[in-house]
Amino acid sequence: MTPGLRKFALTAHIACSVGWLGAVAAFLVLAIAGLTLQEEQTVRGAYVAMELTGWLAIVPLSLASLLTGVVQALGTPWGLFRHYWVLVKLLMTFFATLILLVHMQPISYVARVAAETTLSGDDLISLRIQLVADAGAGLLVLLVITALSVYKPRGMTRYGWRKQREQRTVLQS
Repeated sequence: MTPGLRKFALTAHIACSVGWLGAVAAFLVLAIAGLTLQEEQTVRGAYVAMELTGWLAIVPLSLASLLTGVVQALGTPWGLFRHYWVLVKLLMTFFATLILLVHMQPISYVARVAAETTLSGDDLISLRIQLVADAGAGLLVLLVITALSVYKPRGMTRYGWRKQREQRTVLQS
């Protein structure tokens, strides 16, 4: 990639990733509010807002983060399979997105129930607790991914070492 295109791709990746992190943080706040607050309209609104936040912000941002991350890795010297930290980030992002897509079904269910009926303190309690736990775990995973991006721990894969040797051989010829 040209330097300008590389910077554009990096900006897009950072924006999508930070947006995903922020949307999950907002989701966690809504999940805690839905679980702990007693006011009927607030609880109902929290669960409806969680579904909207999930489908209209978190899911698109997770997919965009995954896509822009792959583009960024393939278009820079870091590569997609050369360094362990990039590979770990890719795998964590992929699995976080996959788990998110699976967990959107219970979110939609709780939102539907909340919109149609009044949720009392014990209604769907295990599912509501799960939403808080899942959001907290998701936030933690995203923070680990962010830390990997900042610290870039050393360590090249076998593929990375082989590619590095090939480049040195070509430059020495």
